[in-house]
Amino acid sequence: MAVSPPAATTPVGRRERNKQAKLERIIAAASGLFAEYGVDEVTTQQIADEADIGAGTLFLYAKTKGELLLMVQNAHYAEALGEGRVAADAEADTLDALMAIVRPIVSCNRAHVENGRTYLREMLFGDPTEPHHAEALTIVGETETAMAGVLRRDTTFSPADAATLARMVSSAMFLTMAATVNVSLAESAVVTDIRDQVRLLLR
Repeated sequence: MAVSPPAATTPVGRRERNKQAKLERIIAAASGLFAEYGVDEVTTQQIADEADIGAGTLFLYAKTKGELLLMVQNAHYAEALGEGRVAADAEADTLDALMAIVRPIVSCNRAHVENGRTYLREMLFGDPTEPHHAEALTIVGETETAMAGVLRRDTTFSPADAATLARMVSSAMFLTMAATVNVSLAESAVVTDIRDQVRLLLR
């Protein structure tokens, strides 16, 4: 029988390559400036200058600093969630497995506390039709799905109860990270606070 040749892949055009290269420069510039100075102290013009593009070009990719922060943090958040999923698979205890998911997310969010809190505000109150905001909400949904998967290991939880409890755990995590009273807390203290809340939820 004759074997059909593999389908030819469509080469990426120069325009798309240039667009992707600009996006990568924008993300790198915004990420570096936000990490060094904080999102509130950085202007969009500074980001455009660092990325070596015009301000008008920058606004084609993100219209506000909030959208730029979402763009940057979404990638970090997704990476943290992936790390947490792997760690959760190695934990037999339900609470320990949930905290294995929580811990790298908290670490990611607390790398720069004010940036992390601004990211959460943008996630909660931003425009859900904006692509970067929609991506953030998708990652939140994936976080709850991962937590529900851990909870379903415990046969006392129905799938519906596991999904509801996962939303409660996720909400506790986000509220604890965003709370003004927790701004000065060490990362370990934030994790301990969340663990105490989750432990009570699991009773």
